[in-house]
Amino acid sequence: VQLQASGGGLVQAGGSLKLSCAASGSAITVNGVAWYRQAPGRQREWIGTIASSGMINYADFMEGRFVISRDVAANTAYLQIYSLTSDDTGVYTCSQRYRSKQYWGQGTQVTVSS
Repeated sequence: VQLQASGGGLVQAGGSLKLSCAASGSAITVNGVAWYRQAPGRQREWIGTIASSGMINYADFMEGRFVISRDVAANTAYLQIYSLTSDDTGVYTCSQRYRSKQYWGQGTQVTVSS
């Protein structure tokens, strides 16, 4: 199983960004994909998960600014972030559980400038 997170970059506050998580070796319709982020000096936090069924759950603090979706044909999950603030700066990564093992993408850096 390999997960390739991409789409990060430098964005101005108030802008939006769409991150991708391309999975290989494990179908996202069989194993769900979770998104996490880690801000500088802080612990990694869970953002939300799109289950194999397509059902989506978000962490309470997401305040509706984060939208998770997927493209089944591309075996890719997405994380759209709106109204970015400097607090959103960090490394965003995706994860998938497959056969009792947790797999992680390499992460993509999001930097929000004010």
